[in-house]
Amino acid sequence: MTWELKKRLQQTLSAERGARVFAAGARQAFALAYPNTYHVGMSNLGFHIIYQQINQRGDTGCERFFLPDPKERLEYIRTNTPLLSLETQRPLASFPLIGFAVTFEMDYFHLLDILSLGRIPLLTSERDDADPVVIAGGPCATFNPEPIADFVDVCIIGEGEEVIHEVLDAYYEARQAGLSRCEILRKLALIAGVYVPSLYKPVYDQANETHLIGYQVEDQIPSTVHRRWIKNLDDYPAETVIFTPHTEFGDMFLVEVARGCGRHCRFCMAGYCFRNPRVRQLEKIKASVMKARDFTGKVGLMGAAISDYPDIDLLCEFIMKQDISMSVASLRADSLSEILTKALAQSGHRLITLAPEAGSERMRQVINKGISDRDLYQAVRTAIGNGVIHVKLYIMIGLPFESDSDIQAIIIMARNIKALMLQLGSKGKLTLSINPFIPKPFTPFQWMPMCARNGIIDKLALIQQALKNEKGILIQVEAPKEAYIQAALARGDRRLSRVLLSAYRQGGPKAWKKALQEHAVDEAFYLYRERDTNEVLPWSHLHMGLEPEYLHQELERAKNEQYTVPCFPGCQRCGVCNGR
Repeated sequence: MTWELKKRLQQTLSAERGARVFAAGARQAFALAYPNTYHVGMSNLGFHIIYQQINQRGDTGCERFFLPDPKERLEYIRTNTPLLSLETQRPLASFPLIGFAVTFEMDYFHLLDILSLGRIPLLTSERDDADPVVIAGGPCATFNPEPIADFVDVCIIGEGEEVIHEVLDAYYEARQAGLSRCEILRKLALIAGVYVPSLYKPVYDQANETHLIGYQVEDQIPSTVHRRWIKNLDDYPAETVIFTPHTEFGDMFLVEVARGCGRHCRFCMAGYCFRNPRVRQLEKIKASVMKARDFTGKVGLMGAAISDYPDIDLLCEFIMKQDISMSVASLRADSLSEILTKALAQSGHRLITLAPEAGSERMRQVINKGISDRDLYQAVRTAIGNGVIHVKLYIMIGLPFESDSDIQAIIIMARNIKALMLQLGSKGKLTLSINPFIPKPFTPFQWMPMCARNGIIDKLALIQQALKNEKGILIQVEAPKEAYIQAALARGDRRLSRVLLSAYRQGGPKAWKKALQEHAVDEAFYLYRERDTNEVLPWSHLHMGLEPEYLHQELERAKNEQYTVPCFPGCQRCGVCNGR
């Protein structure tokens, strides 16, 4: 073990406010891991929430683990040191429970990295009674954990504030009773919202071994796992728990304003898996804002669409009166108010970020974005009128039912908005952030193929060529190669676990193609095939509360360019609110 590594961890801990460190043996130990760097992980509000919930129990002490940066990783390897916790610098393998917060598919490689550095057997089948129970939660564990099913013992399906306590209670009872590892996992699988992959064996068509036909579920284990969700957000605070300057949002105190979204955007997994939309009481949010003053002069409002919050203007006025600056997670062009824009400008923002997602109104009808060109131009007028000079637009290409004219519409939209900015007196930059569309589970587009690589490259080239001489327009693009790995993992089945493992052992994402070939797995099967709506999907045994026909109906509405109105009181269209 190296004192240099321990010293770095202690220095990081000493720069924090709010971390809790318990004496050895005072509490049961729980390792909370984020499969990315400290800088990224400590920017994740969900990570803070679970840390707080565990430590509030009184019987459990939560310690954090992160992916070491490259220099630290080399030091771990050079000194043969197992991965150490931030709080007490204890090795990962000494913790009986390890919980991963998994937000992004590309972090699957990092999950394996942390297990390996922590000296934990990577495969669940190789762990025995002396090894930790590995748990995964977060968006990726909720909508399709199958590609990591061989590495994770337990998955939390849905929101974790309540179910984490049930899991810990059941685990401690089982340990007290002297149950074996297998018996403990069976006990945990009986908790609503808990999925134990080893108890669900994928069954493939004998005539066509690539097609999943169902799962063989062990006796007395639920055949379907229903997601957990919090009915009353105000019962569970969601704000920065540990304040540290060493994160992406280092100068901000984060506060969750709302959760879920009822806009019915057909590409958005979060809009379906975290339905129904719920908001926090204004007075509760105000109290959190006042806490921010103890840490910093800036608050970050978190939620699926901050501008949709019913009391957003009142909240902004309150924040401005407290002489606190603010930032927001997301905005919609059709609900951007003067007061919200003024509050952002007063907080020093010179950039407004909007997400039309597509250039044409027709395409926005297909994806049910619900934003018109008029909404977009009015949002730009409002922003510039309040002193915000730069505009950033999020755009997807390769969307279902997209035509060449829809790509041309992106070019036209960019030119029109830049002209409007100049007309309004702004010489700021217009940035287009353009990314390939990735079909996600539990959305109406889950059955649709992804646009071929060459198609994406051609569309990007067309846009870049058309706008390259346009002064003040900047284009940002995501590397298509990584997007296609992400897409395969998003909708993959359990066969991708072995591909993921092989790629990891040979260098990570750069070895993905080679690993596919080694295991004779056809990437096109996951990426480019339009799936039958009657097909058994890898996530078919997970239930988000949606009625079976609802997503089919929304796909048909997309084909017909029909608009679906947002959620409203008494609405029972999708099934989530039926009988609740």
